[in-house]
Amino acid sequence: MTKEILVVIPARGGSKGIPRKNLRVLGGKPLIYYSIQNALSIKNYKVDTYVSSDDDEILLMASKFGAKTLLRDNTISEDNTTLDPVIFDAYQRISKLENKKYDLVVTLQATSPLLKSESLEKAIKKMYQNSLDTIISGVYDTHLTWKKEGSEFLPNYAERLNRQYLPEIYKETGGFVITQSGFVNKSSRFGKKVEVYPLSKKEAIDIDDFDDWNLCEYYLNIKVVLFVVTGNPIIGMGHVYNTLSIANEILNHRIIFLVDNTSELAFEKISESNYEVHKQKKTNIIEDIKGFKPDVIINDILDTSAEYILELKKLDCKLINFEDLGEGTKYADVVINAMYPEKKIILNHYYGAKYFILRDEFLYTSEKNNISNKVENVLISFGGVDPNDFTFRVLDIIHNYCSNNDIKITVITGLGYKNSENLKKSFQNAEIKRNINNISDEILNADIVFTSAGRTTFEVAAIGVPAIVLCQNDRETTHFFASQKNGFYNLGLGSSVEDQEIEDAFRDVLDVGLRKQMNKKMLDNKLKKGKARVLKLINDSIQK
Repeated sequence: MTKEILVVIPARGGSKGIPRKNLRVLGGKPLIYYSIQNALSIKNYKVDTYVSSDDDEILLMASKFGAKTLLRDNTISEDNTTLDPVIFDAYQRISKLENKKYDLVVTLQATSPLLKSESLEKAIKKMYQNSLDTIISGVYDTHLTWKKEGSEFLPNYAERLNRQYLPEIYKETGGFVITQSGFVNKSSRFGKKVEVYPLSKKEAIDIDDFDDWNLCEYYLNIKVVLFVVTGNPIIGMGHVYNTLSIANEILNHRIIFLVDNTSELAFEKISESNYEVHKQKKTNIIEDIKGFKPDVIINDILDTSAEYILELKKLDCKLINFEDLGEGTKYADVVINAMYPEKKIILNHYYGAKYFILRDEFLYTSEKNNISNKVENVLISFGGVDPNDFTFRVLDIIHNYCSNNDIKITVITGLGYKNSENLKKSFQNAEIKRNINNISDEILNADIVFTSAGRTTFEVAAIGVPAIVLCQNDRETTHFFASQKNGFYNLGLGSSVEDQEIEDAFRDVLDVGLRKQMNKKMLDNKLKKGKARVLKLINDSIQK
């Protein structure tokens, strides 16, 4: 036989801490809305949901949200009235009105808006499974505590122990009390066999004052921001560093990363930063995305298809794409391309160096304002993967000259670089470092940098170090920033460049006059303002 359950939501009109609390708007809805929705969401049982109040406006609003209403007598609506007589009065009157014998009576307080309907339903299920008389919501609150007797403070413990060795203590919350109807009377709603249903700290928040209110408002406004990222030996790790830099600035929302099934390197790097990160499990990554129920999706996966973006739009979330030249850009809400030029003006497309996101270490690294007459330090850094092994090639070309002229060579390799051992054996005078966290310092200390045409060019330009560029692939040749206009010596597609051309470029850039000119052109871009521009676009999308 289906169990009959009565849910009573007590909601007095004369709250003092926060005037008219039950009708004040929280997260876009009156406070009482949340408890009513929780009650109406209970499945698998016959449930009658009533709001008991002495206030006509509260009762009117409650009826609009789907609850039945009961006008409470003034004699049980005073400031000092406890809930026991209120719930008993409602139980007796509603039983007659509905002509029902209720199995359970649930007291559901309007002051716990973050309580999840799943928690309420699980607690009801536990009542029946364990044959309990009463179950009450609580929160784990084990601490060393003190009490005051007269003018003295005395410990509530025999010996000081770490929390894990103390008896478990649970504090009652305002969430719910569920009891067998036979135990409901004027002075109690508890039977003998009682259990506490533990809630999370978030669910357990009970609004008594404006501090509690503001905390609930914060939680209700939290959005799920999902970064869908690619990072592997083929396309490199630039997308990973870009999204990590953005994520570090989003403090008021839940951040989740999802990497595709080719991106083990990306997974490792994101895990290092302790973000929540998941690997693709479904054949179609869109099925993985749906499971996170995102409010905002930030794609940093290179070109997207129209089909992919149109499927995501069905999720009713904001879509922000980075470095995307695919057909999907026609349907995304915001497209940000710092590296690629766009031939025509498109609404909500933002491109150019002023939208490049520098990592924090570069934002707070000094610019290179003094160019030394003699080159003393050369840095070689071709990204996290360097698929063409330009690292080895450049080092082989310049190594002898640098050794003969007391020029130090530092080589930075990434997680995906495969030839580190050969480098160490072949070039013992070069200092080789792997996957470091302070590359900004290495760039600042260098007089010349060899790099590819990816994100490192922006980082080099932000500091102002003359750089020689070898593009890893055809796509990099379209990165318009790494040009003479912006202070770079760009040799084009590296696989098409002769060794002599690389050596000639190196000897050209040894000239102090040329290096000063390159330095000035780089610093004129004022790249350190780009991150703030992009974050504003993202935050605007989140708020919308």
